[in-house]
Order: sequence, then structure tokens, then C-alpha cells
Amino acid sequence: MDNHAVETTLYSLGTAPPKQPRTRAQRHLTLYRVGVLTVGDHRELCLIKNVSAGGMLIRAYSDVAVGTRLSVELKHGEALAGAAKWIEQDSVGIAFDAPIDVFSLISLPAEGPQPRMPRIEVDCTATVRDGSTVARTKAINISQGGLSVESRTELAVGTAVVVSLNGLAPEPAVVKWRDSDCYGIAFNRTLSVSQLVEWLQARHSRQAALTES
Repeated sequence: MDNHAVETTLYSLGTAPPKQPRTRAQRHLTLYRVGVLTVGDHRELCLIKNVSAGGMLIRAYSDVAVGTRLSVELKHGEALAGAAKWIEQDSVGIAFDAPIDVFSLISLPAEGPQPRMPRIEVDCTATVRDGSTVARTKAINISQGGLSVESRTELAVGTAVVVSLNGLAPEPAVVKWRDSDCYGIAFNRTLSVSQLVEWLQARHSRQAALTES
């Protein structure tokens, strides 16, 4: 299992609902966030695969038709209303009625246990240096513990590297797994929540400014 990804709920700061996922090799372990799906008077558990400001991708355990009105509860008492836009096997793509604040979903409680921040979808360049060899890659998601990248340059699993992202200090890391052209890289240290949130907010603000200009 060391050379395979652990699939967890992915959060996106984009406004569009999640698209149908790209097919990859079978993961050995999935740790999706659990939610409550409500369709009419029926309530059941579901697994949250992907969340954006505009919608979410869930795994449902009963049949849901395209166009069905529904809601999904991630936090107790906070239901997100929308409609099913597409269905693929047990995956349901949902468009929200109104955009949500993704930062409020990923924020950690002020009191009690402090779980690690989840994976956040990104779309930026990351350079991965192995000695004198530097690979220019595309970062696709990041967490406190590491990131996933797409790379045309082969990265050997187990290699010690240094990862650089614009706005963050270079981080020593290790290539942990490979799935086709996608690689999982674990940082040697855990980034602080404040450091990662500040970086994400700065990127989000810059992208919003570019969109408005």
C-alpha cells in the first residue's frame, strides 16, 4: 500500500460544480467524509468525494435520477440544497442552488481536537528538485502533509526531493506513490494550518482579481 494513494474528500475553491472524475487505477484505501443525503422524506448516509463552491460529487447508496432535488448535510444542521446534474454508476454530481463558502467548511474548530486540514484542489506549477534535476510539474491538490502533482518527467517512488510552490518556502519531501502521470509527494514536516490557509486565500484572491479584470 505504500506506493498507492489514500483517496480522501477533495475540496475546491472554484465556483463550478465538480466534473465527472478522470478514471485512474483502483485505490487501496478510501477515507471520504460522511454526509447525510436527503431526497424528499428519505434520509441516508453518503460519501463526499469532492466539494466546490458550486456543487459536490457524492457516492450515493440508492438510485438518484438526473434532475432530482436533494440536499446534503456535512455539518449538523447545515444542509446544502441543490439538484443532481449527472450520474455515473454510484457517483452523483450535484449543483448547489447558491454558491457556498468553502473556507467555512475546511475551517477547524476553535476548541476540541484539531484534525488535519483536508486536501484542497489547486491548479498551479510546482517544481520538484532531485539533486541537480528539476521537474516542472502541475500541482493538482495540496494538504498540510503533502501534495499531488502531474508530471511528464518520471519521479522515482522513494526519492527525496525539494518541492517549490510560488508563495511558499521550498519544502523537503519524499515521492510516496505513482499512478500513471500522477504522483503523491509527502512533506518531511507538517505545514501549519495558518500557513496553508494564508497561501490558499492569497491565491484565491489573485485568481478572483484576474477574473474581474
